[in-house]
Amino acid sequence: MWKGSGMTKMTNTKYAFENRRYILSGAVILVVIVFIIRLFYLQVIENEYKAWADSNAFLKKTLYPSRGMIYDRNDKLLVFNQQAYDVMLIMREIKPFDTLDFCNTVGITKELFVKRIADIKNRRLNPGYSSYVPQVFMNQLSAQDYGVLQEKLYKFPGFYIQNRTIREYEYPYAAHVLGNIGQVNKRDIEQNSYYVQGDNSGRSGIERSYEEVLRGEKGVEILLRDAHGRIKGKYEDGKYDAAPVSGKNLTLSLDMDLQAYGEKLMQNKLGSIVMIEPSTGEALCIVSTPAYDPNMLVGRQRGKNHALLESDPLKPLFDRAIMASYPPGSTFKPAMGLIFLQEEVITPETMYSCGHGYPVLGGKPACHGHFSPLNLIPAIATSCNAFFCWGLRDMIDSRKRYPSVQDGFDVWRNHMLSMGYGRPLGLDLPGEKGGSIPTSKMYDKFYKGRWSSSTIISIAIGQGEVLATPLQICNLAATIANRGYFYTPHVVKSIEDGQLDSVYTKRRYSTIDAKHYAYLAEGMRNAVTGGTCRRAALPDISVCGKTGTSENPHGKDHSIFMGFAPYENPQVAISVLVENAGFGATYAVPIAKLMLQKYLYGKIQDSDQYLEESIINTSILPRNVL
Repeated sequence: MWKGSGMTKMTNTKYAFENRRYILSGAVILVVIVFIIRLFYLQVIENEYKAWADSNAFLKKTLYPSRGMIYDRNDKLLVFNQQAYDVMLIMREIKPFDTLDFCNTVGITKELFVKRIADIKNRRLNPGYSSYVPQVFMNQLSAQDYGVLQEKLYKFPGFYIQNRTIREYEYPYAAHVLGNIGQVNKRDIEQNSYYVQGDNSGRSGIERSYEEVLRGEKGVEILLRDAHGRIKGKYEDGKYDAAPVSGKNLTLSLDMDLQAYGEKLMQNKLGSIVMIEPSTGEALCIVSTPAYDPNMLVGRQRGKNHALLESDPLKPLFDRAIMASYPPGSTFKPAMGLIFLQEEVITPETMYSCGHGYPVLGGKPACHGHFSPLNLIPAIATSCNAFFCWGLRDMIDSRKRYPSVQDGFDVWRNHMLSMGYGRPLGLDLPGEKGGSIPTSKMYDKFYKGRWSSSTIISIAIGQGEVLATPLQICNLAATIANRGYFYTPHVVKSIEDGQLDSVYTKRRYSTIDAKHYAYLAEGMRNAVTGGTCRRAALPDISVCGKTGTSENPHGKDHSIFMGFAPYENPQVAISVLVENAGFGATYAVPIAKLMLQKYLYGKIQDSDQYLEESIINTSILPRNVL
């Protein structure tokens, strides 16, 4: 018994010892695993630790590329780069220094200094902030300010200079087209890993829509530090450095001389001028007034000037040519005539009477005097309201043609959409609007399903619920000039070492047969030779045009003109809109005449010098801002 009990005791002791060994081994393994996980987290996942380790040994300097330059169609340099300097800091390297001396050197208050430091540390305002990574303290120092700071930089540990470039605009024109650049925001950084706090990107115009082409690719320079943090030169002789890649240059379709002349004619007026080359869709000018000098939004005064422009009641930042929607008025009638021909509502010989208006709602819409009855071509030339009202009635009210008024209206709407109305055309500028072409469902909802042509008759003459941008109005002129197709309007003619998107080089055909366009072109030609556009006539050039008077519920009507020239081989399409200027023939037509002369002749004829002077010196602004 004694012997057996001893054996049992020894066995238990052995088992206990082995259990403790397993426990200790497990504990050691667990500790090792924890250390491995922690090291993995610190070195791979946690950027702060990695940044700290890297910053002890290296200083990684971002090398910013030169932004692509911008030229006009005649190779005039429009936008280029000037050297600028950013004040950078690495927060952990800052040591006590004379804050007041620093503020005086860079021209800021101590309060602004304190606020800027706080904003940099605020991870909500500055996502990805690290005290080991360079941060932008102040951007776009001038060469003069840079020189003063550079002499004292040794007094301010943790601060250094980062070379940059800023935009400079050669001409004080085309601000809405060219756009501007500004600092990226939190959303930009979250959506695109290319950007970090303090970077710039295109904020409007071409600068924005072609940002990825213009910006280029950043480079990097890795500098080696010693144990005291001093720069000892390039790491491995620059083996891991990467040179920046400059952005690509752009050539615009814009003619800067034409653009500048248009802005001169439109000074002290609200409105726009759009000119397109029909054979390519290239925009020759896109004028929106009031405008501003694009150099206002460059440099350290950008924020202040932007606020001034935003508070201006005339809204100079608003691009009326592509963002504003107006009733197109009688410039809409050619599109109406094309649909009537396509749907066989009329033939070119169909006659409608006009008793100085359409007999609905007390004789409205009214019409000015001309012979009656008349067919399509003279109806365009004389801008007869009644003709197009009768046409709309015969199209959508007749049950012999369509099962319901809704069906007929939907056919009408689809044709309008194919001609570029009701949706953005796809211009390569941000912010383009699509105007408005109403739907049958909208009318059903409003009139509870009981409506007819008489209910909506104002759309027959481009009023009511129909809205269009000046760009769309010009595009219709280009489509008629091409006799049935257009190219998506665009302002970039070519990209250095690249190609335009194919959307800008393909013809877009409307749903109207090409044979019908000849009648509308002839009607617009007659409008200039003996109709409402006689003031647009030019010697030796067959101009085609259509006036429009856009009803304005807030004041005097808007003056509109659209046209193209020459009739036989069109080189240019144009739309002019002057807000609160009355009849189309009063201001829009003479402005169009001068613009066509400038483009087609290269100068203004002696006989029109007085007209030019009169237009330039005329102010048509709302009384409340004068």
